[in-house]
Amino acid sequence: MSVLEERLRQIMADETARLRAAPDLVERVLRSSRRKRKRVRFAAMAVSAAVVATAVPAFLILEPGTTTVLAPTASATPEPTQPDTPAIDDTPVPPSPTPDFGDLGDGRAFGRVKVGYLPDGLRWGNWSLDFGDKYTTSWNYDGDKHGFYCVQIYVYEGKTVQEVDDRIQDYREEGKGEEVAIGDRSGYLVTQWVGEDGGKGTPTLTLTMSEERRAEVMISPVYAKKLGSAKAINRELKKIAEGLTAD
Repeated sequence: MSVLEERLRQIMADETARLRAAPDLVERVLRSSRRKRKRVRFAAMAVSAAVVATAVPAFLILEPGTTTVLAPTASATPEPTQPDTPAIDDTPVPPSPTPDFGDLGDGRAFGRVKVGYLPDGLRWGNWSLDFGDKYTTSWNYDGDKHGFYCVQIYVYEGKTVQEVDDRIQDYREEGKGEEVAIGDRSGYLVTQWVGEDGGKGTPTLTLTMSEERRAEVMISPVYAKKLGSAKAINRELKKIAEGLTAD
């Protein structure tokens, strides 16, 4: 080793010997370490809190007819899960049979009403409708239910009476029709539906059979034409209405 090298080694040893660690050096290092750990722990807690906050359940309402799904939200919006579409039964459903009275024979008695008079040559049309508080049937020349009617009677009972009374009141206010007496009962004579489908209307006599029952007696425009005059038409309407009785 050269003299120069020896001299340098000695100088470095002397300088190192004079170095002293500060009395609080260890404590400062520990405090520094603890602060770092706290910062790391705080950051971890903040991240954890954010995760918990975003994990609060939220209801996902799907479109009508599907199930409501309870699922946690996340930082990215979840896609709703569409349940499997149930199989659809496309088998045709047959229409419900039209309520009727069945075979009425000559049709002179239907529902709770009896028909005492009909013009000569008319036969029951082999059809009826029965809705309980409203019912009807008709008569024509050949008894064919698909043929044109000549006379039709529609009976209203209970609450449905108001439908007829309101219609008659409208005719009164419009100055159409006239009050008529049918024995000791009252009626209203009017031609309804004038001009519909280019026709001359349907001659109708509405009879008040009782407080809870009304009967509309109608003559078809075609049959009215055959009868001829308004006098002959009104005469037939009044005779049919006069022959109506109830059970």
